[in-house]
Amino acid sequence: MAKLGVITDGISRDFEHALQVMTEAGLEYAELQFLWEKEVGDLDDDEMGRAKLLIEKYGAKVSCISRHNFVGMGIGDVEVGDENHQKHMESTKRCIDMAKEFNCPLVRIMSFRKEMILFGYNGAEKWNANMTAWDKLKELLTPVVKMAEEEDITLVVETGNNAMITSCVLGHKLIDELETKNLKILWDPANSLYCNEAAYPDGYKELQGGYLGHLHIKDSIIDIPMASVEQTAVGKGEMAQYMDDIARCLKNDYDGVVSLESVYHPGNGSYEDGFHESIDRFKELFG
Repeated sequence: MAKLGVITDGISRDFEHALQVMTEAGLEYAELQFLWEKEVGDLDDDEMGRAKLLIEKYGAKVSCISRHNFVGMGIGDVEVGDENHQKHMESTKRCIDMAKEFNCPLVRIMSFRKEMILFGYNGAEKWNANMTAWDKLKELLTPVVKMAEEEDITLVVETGNNAMITSCVLGHKLIDELETKNLKILWDPANSLYCNEAAYPDGYKELQGGYLGHLHIKDSIIDIPMASVEQTAVGKGEMAQYMDDIARCLKNDYDGVVSLESVYHPGNGSYEDGFHESIDRFKELFG
């Protein structure tokens, strides 16, 4: 049976309202990112208790603790053990503790800020590529991966359109080179369109063999020369051409949760309205 969910603040940051809308739509799994006006991992003990009671009240399960750990920092500006790195290590540890409290198997991490060209050859290694960036990324992520191994939790690194790991091929490479079973890919195929990775078959084949840990579904129209993204309802953007194939393969290859990332609104600022425009197609595809 399919495991379907939503990132709850894509409906509302009023956590109870989001859970009510989610469960009425037939979704069982809540992915936690912002609850009320706090990012997950920043909740105090009373807020944690309140959130847990609400999850029990609505019969929901938690799929992933999705704080923006290790997001947006230039890797040249961070060193292992410095103030910024330690801050994100501590926030990841709080998320791990929360995941255990909520009986959740996954904690999201991000992968710092994108360096555009990581590898270069025949002259590009001198003039175009940041040839030290990849090894620095591995150096910065090694301590958090070690922490996950010690805590017996799985981290999922998102394919972000403004991150070092933009694609499945890079996520696959990172996991292999870190030699860990405690890091998997949080695949956001719409994000990866922005680095020109076709979701199927190109992206999907890199996930085979146990690399896929979690999945975000949204739809977008991208214009790389204009540096723009337009969100759409599911099935109305550039992901539409790939979704049937992805859904078909997932039914055989994946037993995790598919999360709707409800970041579309129909021009009125209401992400809840955007959720309702997407939910039927989402369930038709992945249910």
